[in-house]
Amino acid sequence: MGETVKKFKVDELKSYDGQNGRRAYVAYKGVVYDVTDSSFWIGGEHMGTHQAGRDLTDELEMAPHGAEMLSRMKIVGTLEL
Repeated sequence: MGETVKKFKVDELKSYDGQNGRRAYVAYKGVVYDVTDSSFWIGGEHMGTHQAGRDLTDELEMAPHGAEMLSRMKIVGTLEL
């Protein structure tokens, strides 16, 4: 049987901000990724530009790299809009 996919509400995603020992999750195009263990995400922040606990779909359009970087991260669920 397949794994159950967790469905996150926007307000719930905010609590995964990478602060004070919490996990760092970000959403992109409806998929939620765990970026906690990435060396590019320190304390829930990416390069002083992006914050964990948010939907980064619009922000990644302006990033110097594409969304392919997220393919290296574990998918932990989906975002309900």
